[in-house]
Amino acid sequence: MNLDLDGRSAIVAGGSRGIGLAIAKTFVAEGARVAIAASSLDQLRSAQLEIGNASSIHLCDLTDPQQAARFVREAEQRWDRIDVAVCNVGSGRSVPPGQEDAEEWRRVLEINLLATTNIIAAVRPAMRAHGGGSIVCISSICGLEALGAPVTYSAAKAALNATVRGLARPLARDGIRINAVAPGNVLFDGGSWQKRIAEDPEGVNRMLEKEVALRRLGTPEEIAAVVTFLASPRAAFVTGSIYVADGGQIRS
Repeated sequence: MNLDLDGRSAIVAGGSRGIGLAIAKTFVAEGARVAIAASSLDQLRSAQLEIGNASSIHLCDLTDPQQAARFVREAEQRWDRIDVAVCNVGSGRSVPPGQEDAEEWRRVLEINLLATTNIIAAVRPAMRAHGGGSIVCISSICGLEALGAPVTYSAAKAALNATVRGLARPLARDGIRINAVAPGNVLFDGGSWQKRIAEDPEGVNRMLEKEVALRRLGTPEEIAAVVTFLASPRAAFVTGSIYVADGGQIRS
């Protein structure tokens, strides 16, 4: 499908592995130029080899507003404009429910919420200067239902969903759309589900049979397809929405 992304410029925060890498590769396949950011130089270099020449890499900690702003500024200078921003920074690793302390709350919120708001704040002027753009945030179904995930992570993703909905109207005045994709369980190299399958394949199969309508894990490419559509002009009338891609797991 031609998504009219040919020649457009996109940044992917957290684009060196898993879902973020799949998103970057899909954008390039659609003809876009891509800049990716992550905190591991080795992963960034490896990702750039997979993505191809239509990309640049940026080593930074996006929980720091100044580093997030530098990433956006460097990408804008390289590509002359930014049409799309994908905010894929996040981690589900935290402590069991009821064991959270103030430092853990701060750490998880910085990774799963504030890194994204840093990117949004930095990219808004760049998009406004060129007539608008599209922002897509990667959330989680854990922000929509209580699924047994760490409370800190679930709360941060719920806050991210509220941020997307709340910013839709003010950003629209600048010609900017903002949406989120809430994935379910996605399998990729180095991810948590790869480890769980190695440790307890039968337990994972039982969970899928009981909880997921399609009875399987998702792939990064399936999430990337939804993200790329939302980022494209084909979704020009869509903003302020949370799109679930979970194989039919959540009930609400």
